[in-house]
Amino acid sequence: MTGDFLALPRSDCIVAEQLCLLDSLCNATYRTLENCDLAKTRFVTLDHDSRVRCLNAELYLGNSSLLHCKCHRRMKRQEHCLRIFWTVHSSMTDGYFNLETSPYENPAIEEHWKTDYNELAALVSGSQLAGDATNPCLKATHVCNLSKKCVRLRTDYASICTRGAGSEDMCDRRKCHRGLRNFFEKVPEDFTRRILFCPCQDELCGERRRKTIVPDCSFQYSTKPNCLWLLDSCLEDRICKSRLADFQQNCQPADMSPDGCSQHNHAACLQAYMGMIGTPMTPNYISNSSVEVSLWCTCESSGNQKEKCDQILGMFGSNKCLENAIWSQMHQKLTGLERQKDLYYSSSLSFQGDSASTSLASEVSQVAEVKTQQDTSEHSILPMASSVYSGAAVSWPSLSLFLPLLLSPL
Repeated sequence: MTGDFLALPRSDCIVAEQLCLLDSLCNATYRTLENCDLAKTRFVTLDHDSRVRCLNAELYLGNSSLLHCKCHRRMKRQEHCLRIFWTVHSSMTDGYFNLETSPYENPAIEEHWKTDYNELAALVSGSQLAGDATNPCLKATHVCNLSKKCVRLRTDYASICTRGAGSEDMCDRRKCHRGLRNFFEKVPEDFTRRILFCPCQDELCGERRRKTIVPDCSFQYSTKPNCLWLLDSCLEDRICKSRLADFQQNCQPADMSPDGCSQHNHAACLQAYMGMIGTPMTPNYISNSSVEVSLWCTCESSGNQKEKCDQILGMFGSNKCLENAIWSQMHQKLTGLERQKDLYYSSSLSFQGDSASTSLASEVSQVAEVKTQQDTSEHSILPMASSVYSGAAVSWPSLSLFLPLLLSPL
């Protein structure tokens, strides 16, 4: 059976592990690697014979599907899949630049779902909100609020991350990060990309964009930690280590490339960037008036590792591939239909009082109700969206939990 197993094509790591465990030799070899990885995780120094056994086990699996297996970003049991990947690739984790291969399947291979984003965007555009200045970040939020999944998961992380935000003792950063990961993993990218990379012409819009991830809880500490400490924290976490490897692979800059990326795939780079949000190395915009992003860390007091620290900090702040990918997303050309729809959407509401919020809720609720009457589909989500805006009882947390985040000036 060993020959058949080694001949298998690349597969899901969980499936590859199950097949390996059915073969006695592969099973024993894999268990050896598990022990090697455990010792490394616990910083146990291996003797010469143990190191040889670990090396031989890795060489044995060098041509197997277990070595070449991948995980999916939105799969169930993702952490288990990643544990398998890093067990087999334990030698890749020695140092920053050795995270050479992403554990995730190529984005082009993964199935991309169809969404109703354009339909919901047309609904928001049709509301003809008063004003003379467009706010793309506000519009993206309104569209999200009309999607059952988007508003539910955004409400979840907003309620968690704003609870005690700004206080190191009260903010549960781990839960906040988990909520953010759920949002960016489970909500279609049609929604998440537009919320996170909305183009802004003023600081009010920029502030909304910067506070998308509730930075007081998810991003900022009371003082900036050293970037080397941030990296160590990331490498100790399988999710973060995997997202970092994915980011390194898909956002690797190339000076001679017209698009700035060695992989020539801006969509994959943005997906990898969003994957970093909700990890110990969560990035964010540095100000309300800039599209520059960075980690919340410093390289002061780095000693003889200052160069390495600067490289970690520069992964986001001085990355031409990432910069170009964000710029291309923010300035992507709209189709003729989308441009026509956007002519109807404008808003200069100041969102600083209950009257503005109530007016907006009433406006969008009326549009949702009209659309609901027209749509006879049993799968329509608009009645639920109408309930959100009108303040009716819903199954999610109370609207009051996330109004400060979604409808305030942030």
